[in-house]
Amino acid sequence: MTSTAEPRTLPGPLVAESAPLTPAEIARYARQITLPQIGMSGQRRLKNARVLVVGAGGLGSPALLYLAAAGVGTLGVVDDDRVEESNLHRQVIHGVGDVGAAKVDSARAAIAEVNPDVVVETYPVRLTADNALEILSGYDLVLDGADNFPTRYLVSDACEILSIPCVWGAILAFHGQVSVFWAAPPAGVAPVTYRDIFPEPPPAGSVPSCAEGGVLGALCATVGSVMVNEAIKLITGAGRSLLGRLALYDALEVSWRELTISADPSRRPVTELVDTVAECAVPGPAASGTGQDDAATSDVISARELADLLAAGADVHVLDVREAFEREIVTIEGSVHVPMAELLADGGLAAIPTDRPVVVHCKMGGRSQAVVDAARSAGLGNVRNLSGGVLAWARDVDPSLPVY
Repeated sequence: MTSTAEPRTLPGPLVAESAPLTPAEIARYARQITLPQIGMSGQRRLKNARVLVVGAGGLGSPALLYLAAAGVGTLGVVDDDRVEESNLHRQVIHGVGDVGAAKVDSARAAIAEVNPDVVVETYPVRLTADNALEILSGYDLVLDGADNFPTRYLVSDACEILSIPCVWGAILAFHGQVSVFWAAPPAGVAPVTYRDIFPEPPPAGSVPSCAEGGVLGALCATVGSVMVNEAIKLITGAGRSLLGRLALYDALEVSWRELTISADPSRRPVTELVDTVAECAVPGPAASGTGQDDAATSDVISARELADLLAAGADVHVLDVREAFEREIVTIEGSVHVPMAELLADGGLAAIPTDRPVVVHCKMGGRSQAVVDAARSAGLGNVRNLSGGVLAWARDVDPSLPVY
């Protein structure tokens, strides 16, 4: 929630000093040590710091590189994904030779090239309610560069339970957001968490991910570096934290604006973790059931099931609800294009045939599920969602197709 209260500077550094720096370390960090706000004391705090980065993607890539370069002693990396070619325009910690490798392994190798003195701890898993507290508990602070809502809520909730500060960033297209959340900051500092700004996850498919909506690669560097800046300030006690402030960046206008935020007094404190995947996720292939009756009434169909229907000569209307530029990259042969916005506008559902089965698809399944939900609410029972979208089609039916 917004507030008119003036955010307050944090009283002192988050991390204690390490043992004295070696001559080699002093030489490496000399230009940073000469900053009076950092100094020898701040550099020793950075060396002693343990920072966990959630996501080795667009935001995690620059964040990990700059945290390592700054001399953060221990970096944790959480990511269960593997490097894809479509990652490389923005995820600069990975290279062409890393395609197919686990992102945590690629990130660890790149960090070693930047600063071999940094200890890297990798977690090639997806954060869940079962493992989040165990993974986060050993760190002084967390940088959340996740690209999905379930993980963002999970990280914020886990940090609240553990009383760990969280530096959060988000990007989409040409826009970025950065803030600091801390449910139990030092005395005299007002707490604020992710749920104070965004109390509930958005409905599935209502907000595109970077994978669906696209993102300017350089934007990752801008937002990721600000996240590192906030982490360094927290560790060393320098400057004024973004705790209590939400910074909004517009890359097209090259402008920043700021919102003051504060805790929602009506929000109940988080005391246990609950996975929000069910709230945010698009139903998977399992939702289609195994029986014939289930298949007839389900709103989900797999790529393989659709391919079998088309191969058998079934009269299925395949409706592509992506944007026109996405169809220039890859299409399902024979599909008809009507963008989601047109279908969800007043009268837009009239474009959906009622005399034959309709399978709706987008890139990954989120936008198409929103269309299916609207169609079913309007009484159209012949409409189903292609689980996994065109990416599932390329993976399971026609691997020769390009992906993005």
